[in-house]
Amino acid sequence: MDSTQLEFFKKMLEERRDELLGRADATVSELLADWEGLPDLLDRAGFERDRNALLRIRDRESKLIRKIRTALDDIEDGVYGTCEECGREIPVARMMARPVTRYCIRCKTRMEQKEKVVGY
Repeated sequence: MDSTQLEFFKKMLEERRDELLGRADATVSELLADWEGLPDLLDRAGFERDRNALLRIRDRESKLIRKIRTALDDIEDGVYGTCEECGREIPVARMMARPVTRYCIRCKTRMEQKEKVVGY
């Protein structure tokens, strides 16, 4: 991967990370809302349901933030875009589809097949 492509991915990953972190900050403010002020039990139940769904979404986003940080570290270390399993360069098309990936499609497919056999 050349320096122009690396810079493109670095900028894209930083923007995505910042967007996700902004959402996380907004969620903290939303969660501090006083649900006890809701007039009845149905309103409170709806609030709880919505809050739990939001927390599940933010949990997935938190995992993605960690992956983005790892990808940014990989860029700094000069290993971004190299398959962690086989050591080959991951095609740019795959990196565009999944910029946080650490595996080429061949190795990832093989890993998923092993997971099916083992039953994870």
